[in-house]
Amino acid sequence: MKRINCLNCRYFKITWNPKHPRACTFFGFKTAKMPSQLVFESTGEPCQQFTPRKKVQSGP
Repeated sequence: MKRINCLNCRYFKITWNPKHPRACTFFGFKTAKMPSQLVFESTGEPCQQFTPRKKVQSGP
C-alpha cells in the first residue's frame, strides 16, 4: 500500500491552531495528525481524495 503524502495534496492546509495545526479542506476537518493518517484510521483505506498540487513555475 502506498502511503499518502498530504504535503503534496491540494486540499492540505496549515492552520493557526496549535492543537490542530493541519487541515483537509476537502473533508473539512482539522487535526493534530496528518489528515491522510486520520482518514486511514477511520476508514481502513488510504485517502481516495488525494489530488496533487499544481506545479508553480518559477523563474523567467
